[in-house]
Amino acid sequence: MSLDRFPSLPEVHRSISIPDGRGFWRKLLAYAGPGYLVSVGYIDPGNWATDIAGGSQFGYTLLSAILMSNLMAVLLQSLCVRLGVATGKDLAQVCRNYFSPHISFILWVLCEIAIVACDLAELLGSAIALKLLFGMPLFWGVCITALDVLALLFLQSKGFRYVEALVFVLVTTVGLCYGAEILFSRPELGSILQGYLPNREILRNPEMLYIAIGILGATVMPHNLYLHSSIVQTRAWQPTPQKKWEAIEFGTLDSTIALSFALFINSAILIVAAATFHQAGYHEVAEIQDAYKLLSPLLGVSAASTIFGVALLASGQSSTLTATLAGQIVMEGFLRFRLPPWLRRLATRLLAIIPALIAIVFFGEQSTGRLLVFSQVVLSLQLSFAVVPLVMFTSDRQLMGEFVNPKWLKVVAWAIAAIIIALNAWLILQTVIGWLFA
Repeated sequence: MSLDRFPSLPEVHRSISIPDGRGFWRKLLAYAGPGYLVSVGYIDPGNWATDIAGGSQFGYTLLSAILMSNLMAVLLQSLCVRLGVATGKDLAQVCRNYFSPHISFILWVLCEIAIVACDLAELLGSAIALKLLFGMPLFWGVCITALDVLALLFLQSKGFRYVEALVFVLVTTVGLCYGAEILFSRPELGSILQGYLPNREILRNPEMLYIAIGILGATVMPHNLYLHSSIVQTRAWQPTPQKKWEAIEFGTLDSTIALSFALFINSAILIVAAATFHQAGYHEVAEIQDAYKLLSPLLGVSAASTIFGVALLASGQSSTLTATLAGQIVMEGFLRFRLPPWLRRLATRLLAIIPALIAIVFFGEQSTGRLLVFSQVVLSLQLSFAVVPLVMFTSDRQLMGEFVNPKWLKVVAWAIAAIIIALNAWLILQTVIGWLFA
């Protein structure tokens, strides 16, 4: 049976109309939305853990890792737009068509592992925020956060624009909160600019490299590539070459703007940690809870910790929406198997709840920071298995036709894939050496 009879996210597929007029701003507004859903994955609680750890231990040095990761993300997400618009299929569907059933199944399993790791970070982040703001024990916060599936189901029943609007409000809330935190922390501009420059010390220092790859995993998320190639198809552009090029142009612009905002938030988290904790000699702040407790006393601003908690809660709640959609997309695309959305969400959450509750019960609440960073490294290790097929498919003229990657884009895209593979191989080597000589 033709894959065309299995549209990606069928309940919202091509549900948002595009104006016929030529007004730039009207069209940009019509196409705006998917980029912000994707950007959520770049500012989720997993990013907070890696950015806070990196800023407190190494000052501004790892800003270069954030910048490099974000530039990679902009290009990779643009390839997702190109694939989704040109083929009318998402990345999971194309993988199923192109690869053997065994390879497709392995890719699906790896992607599910990445989604669970991502969901674990979001679950812990929201639970931590509830504890910090309202004193709720982490155990119960984890359990209550698992019920947020109801919010997504309600919004999706009203229309996909409602999902996009909520995510936009939550992302904006995080940005405004961290804009205030930067003003409170008064960082050094010269040190910030220097931090964005590449530093060889990152490759020589195993601890720094571990966090840098965690930042990469927290920024460029494998499930986001599947998600983006699907949700661009919620727009009802005309299926002509001219309109497809227009959809690629505006879809790429949407994601680039949204990811630039995510770059600001990601950088701000590390900058505040560097200016507040590293400068004051607190080099071991890796737990979000510790950051919350120290912010107000160190900055001398009583509202600083509360603003931090509000931003964390907004981040966790926005992130949880996209993991649900990504899980639905990869299951339907790879397996052509649909579960009711509430059951799919509940299954994903249960898989994330188990390691979270085990860590809290047996290792104490102080273990959550290490678990968050570890989840982001797991995401990074899965990344190659999504990036390589994406670059391969968008470089295939038989599949893409006139929308195939030009030669310069092929070179850059494959270079990014090689960098990701090399960094992950280096991390594994350093980890094994550390175990052998520990």
